[in-house]
Amino acid sequence: MQETCNMTSPTTVSHVAGEEILSWAAKDESGHLAPLKISRRPTGPQDVRLKVMYCGICHSDLHQITNDWKNSSFPMVPGHEIVGVVTEIGLDVECFKVGQHVGVGCMVRSCHACDSCQLGLEQYCPKVVWTYNSTDTADGTPTQGGYSAVMVCNQRFVLRMPPNLPLDASAPLLCAGITVWSPMKYFGMVEQGKHLGLVGLGGLGHMAIKFAKAFGMKVTVFSSSPGKEKEAREILGADNFIITKDNEKMKNAAKSIDYIIDTIPSAHCLDPYLALLKTNGKMVLLGVSTEPVQISVYSLIFGRHFVGGSLIGGIAETQEMLDFCGAHNITCMIEKIPITYTNSAMDRLMKSDVKYRFVIDIENSLKE
Repeated sequence: MQETCNMTSPTTVSHVAGEEILSWAAKDESGHLAPLKISRRPTGPQDVRLKVMYCGICHSDLHQITNDWKNSSFPMVPGHEIVGVVTEIGLDVECFKVGQHVGVGCMVRSCHACDSCQLGLEQYCPKVVWTYNSTDTADGTPTQGGYSAVMVCNQRFVLRMPPNLPLDASAPLLCAGITVWSPMKYFGMVEQGKHLGLVGLGGLGHMAIKFAKAFGMKVTVFSSSPGKEKEAREILGADNFIITKDNEKMKNAAKSIDYIIDTIPSAHCLDPYLALLKTNGKMVLLGVSTEPVQISVYSLIFGRHFVGGSLIGGIAETQEMLDFCGAHNITCMIEKIPITYTNSAMDRLMKSDVKYRFVIDIENSLKE
């Protein structure tokens, strides 16, 4: 639970019973999404109920609706970049009030007793309940995500959205934002003047640039797509851009980078990127591939290099990230779409044809 509430105005408690609400769901691993009525539980004493306004489309949504990771259950309502407005609160809720802008990210429950939970790292809890394609340990029902009109969530996993930021462009912060924020903070990628290398410029990558520049770091983007250079430099503020197939420039950049964030979601060789790192350099993998990456032990030993991975972030650090974004006016670059365009958006996402996150306008397009 968030440590401070700061609720100065009276909260409103209501008692809406569970109801059937409209959503868009994948009914099988074809991945095709279509309207479906689902049930939301009544608002319990610890619950916050929200009207969903916007929901981002994460690349993991595409993996899940097509059963790419071989763990999908159907019917499935995707979506874990959820923002909206509180419509009711449970009797024991003190940190939220009706009308407040809030968000729900990738998790909706954990055990609160294990070592990970005690450290505020609920994402590593062995009993974590994901926002969708999971089983709610409270009642054994399948969880369903934010491509829907309403969410009901335990207050421990509800986040305060910065009131000065637009909700639509803030939605992807709940996954794309925290996925890069957590390793940057943990592995020390926040030092002013240090040099960050970014491999792969997409939903995660563009957030890494924004955070790095806010921390006062130098950023070099490594990409196979020459067409991304202008935007990387002129809009996102990258200091340098290197095409990975340009062997001469890659060679000249050797031992010049302090940290690397790798967001590529497919199998690839890490050695060319490890060669870019200075002694004691760190590389963190964020892209999820079903195939193993390639790495030479020599690339690690002869530079004392570190390669690690990271998965989203805990609730406390997610709130910290949101507060930082509010203070520095950081949002995601998005393409806002109606829910009827979601299948087309998935097709485009498969081709990496988005700058840099699709966000579904749930409020204005999810209709009976």
